[in-house]
Amino acid sequence: MDSRIMTALGDRLLTLGPQPAADSPYKHFKLTRDADGVAWLLFDRADASANTLSSDVMEEFDAVLAAIETERPAGLVIRSAKPSGFIAGADVNEFRGASDPEMVETRIRAAHAVVDHLEALRLPTVAVIHGFCLGGGLEVALACQSRIAIEGARFGFPEVMLGLHPGLGGTARFTALVNPTQSMALMLTGRTIDARRAKSLGLVDTVTQERHVRGAVKDVLFGRLKRAKPGLLTRAANLGPVRGLLAKRMRSEAAKAAPREHYPAPYALIDLWETHGGSKAAMLAAEQASFAKLMVTPTAQNLIRVFFLREQMKKAAGSGNAVKHVHVIGAGAMGGDIAAWCAGQGLRVSLADMKAEPIAGAVKRAAELYGKIIRKPTEVRDALDRLIPDMDGEGVRNADLVIEAVPEKLELKQKVYAGLEPKMKPGAILATNTSSIPLQDLRTTLARPERLVGLHFFNPVSRLQLVEVVSHDGNELEVLKDALAFVGAIDRLPLAVKSSPGFLVNRALTLYMLEAMVMLDEKTDQRLIDAAAEQFGMPMGPIELADQVGLDICLDVGDMLRTKFGDLLPPTPAWLREKVAKGELGRKTGRGFYTWKDGKAEKVPLPETGPRVTDQMIDRLVLPMSNVCVAALREGIVEDPDAVDGAMIFGTGYAPFRGGPLNYARTRGVDNVVSTLRELADRFGGRFAPDAGWDNLK
Repeated sequence: MDSRIMTALGDRLLTLGPQPAADSPYKHFKLTRDADGVAWLLFDRADASANTLSSDVMEEFDAVLAAIETERPAGLVIRSAKPSGFIAGADVNEFRGASDPEMVETRIRAAHAVVDHLEALRLPTVAVIHGFCLGGGLEVALACQSRIAIEGARFGFPEVMLGLHPGLGGTARFTALVNPTQSMALMLTGRTIDARRAKSLGLVDTVTQERHVRGAVKDVLFGRLKRAKPGLLTRAANLGPVRGLLAKRMRSEAAKAAPREHYPAPYALIDLWETHGGSKAAMLAAEQASFAKLMVTPTAQNLIRVFFLREQMKKAAGSGNAVKHVHVIGAGAMGGDIAAWCAGQGLRVSLADMKAEPIAGAVKRAAELYGKIIRKPTEVRDALDRLIPDMDGEGVRNADLVIEAVPEKLELKQKVYAGLEPKMKPGAILATNTSSIPLQDLRTTLARPERLVGLHFFNPVSRLQLVEVVSHDGNELEVLKDALAFVGAIDRLPLAVKSSPGFLVNRALTLYMLEAMVMLDEKTDQRLIDAAAEQFGMPMGPIELADQVGLDICLDVGDMLRTKFGDLLPPTPAWLREKVAKGELGRKTGRGFYTWKDGKAEKVPLPETGPRVTDQMIDRLVLPMSNVCVAALREGIVEDPDAVDGAMIFGTGYAPFRGGPLNYARTRGVDNVVSTLRELADRFGGRFAPDAGWDNLK
């Protein structure tokens, strides 16, 4: 057999020590011993594709460690038997609905005892790590004396994304081993690092290939390999006076990314390290109380909810993607970025446009994107090879999916379809990226309207995970199923919506932006309006967002929605039309409400004295979004309230720590929201009238 094939196979099959007996006494673990007297402990969580740490797993782990202590092997290797990776972290299901910090602390104390037990074993221990090693998984690895990483392994502490910090001893063990300026930065951002970086930080002792695992294990266990030890700088950074200085700097960095009142976890972690970083025992004890306190905060519980919303939306995508070749028509900002994203996800993509310049621009942007998100230069090259400029539009003939992303003009789109449809393969799907035109209008000229769907991506495509999968009355169910599976296959989250002006997300966002224009008309400072939204937790204010989207697009979508929803929309001020007529369109022209330099809005801070953000300002901006979400459910545009919250978070960046616009309304109290909307309607007009669907939302 070709040696390269042997190598590839060798790297795919995991080295798991001796063959375990079929009748293992354990449910989630297998324990064997090799000829050198070394015990191999394989973690293979029952009925799961990935290893996670639940309370029953931890209980069994403790029993296994007790058995190992009595058997006194020459050493212990801990490995995952799952191809997906080492351990993905704690079982997040067990975090849901936690409300009593004392109960959480009791459970976390029991889990700590197991990890401490592993660390206290009086024999050489080594974790062999492939794939992902995250959160609690990394904490287990840190309790071993040595760590061997297989090339391609990834390490990180994503707890901060759930409103938490590490809780199984990671805060103490990681900062003691790796310089706190780096170990704290990883815990504070939730970023992951690869095996090479882990080695350079001293987190792992060596990086090897799967076929060399046995040799590496012997070298580590029998003392032939120098273990990574914390250096002088690491020890110095953990000293009291230095901790104080570093903690101050960390707090000001954290404040740039997330305010303390909305996201307490980073600050709790910094406090924990600053206070106890000099003593491992004190920090391990304090970590438990701090973790338990965070677990019951609304922020953590809502971010855990968001974690499950993402999982739910992934499931909704289903599997069995049949799309291998995508043909994109229109290489503008959206079309070009959709094409780049699909090629980056392994699909063959042909990109067509009337002119060569937009295609060249799209390829250049693709190269920049791949440089940021793809690690290996060879894989960047492969992705660019899959993105094929197609001036003649010949890719249509072989495409399984054709995505049209030409400007939002009905006649133009219909003209494009007339030229396309006869060339398409019989089984191909035609998708439009329209953000505003109802599919009922687009399908009128098609010979096979049942194969037309909407695939509405959001800008920037590489950052916003949502794709609205839009259906109309005449769709084949199979086509919708295929469209959902395609969205899942390109690592995006689908939301099934029925065709209606603005679908869900744009209908909600347009109200948000137009209400801000009305507030401007009332002579409220634009910086104050943006500050009100940001204070609520939105990623950017509505005025800055309008500039980002383009004022011409805001105007078009507003006009289109007004033809359907009339006075439910805020009126468009005349000066906005004048601004658009003058070509002040926002970010893309360098000037809109703000002046834009290098892709950033130039903002002069608000004066210290003068008007401040009020609750009413915030309510005027955010409550109409909740109202529209309720209306969309009542009208049957979206079926599932959870998916509505997910869509607003993953499509607009709606404050994740609030759990979505419907969850926010429930938390605040539906009666309170409805009465506030009535008060706003009395004061500012019928557009605030609460939707009839509120009665069904409990």
